[in-house]
Amino acid sequence: MYLAKVYVTPRPTVNDPQGLTIKGGLEMLGFENVKSVRFGKYLEIRIDHRDRAQAEQQVREMCRQLLANPVIEDFRFDLEEIEP
Repeated sequence: MYLAKVYVTPRPTVNDPQGLTIKGGLEMLGFENVKSVRFGKYLEIRIDHRDRAQAEQQVREMCRQLLANPVIEDFRFDLEEIEP
């Protein structure tokens, strides 16, 4: 069994209004040294698979087909073996 930790973030060239709002809020709280914020998504997916390479391929396809918008978002993931 594997645990996939998936990170989805806006591409660097895409405007990030949520990140800008969070940055503004942090500045209002006195954190003036924050230079930028990019807001994204974090998901944990447990996969019951014996083969690591196939589990990685499955997660990659999940990201491409549903979890990330390929036009405006990038994704990356970590895969770790866990006890069932």
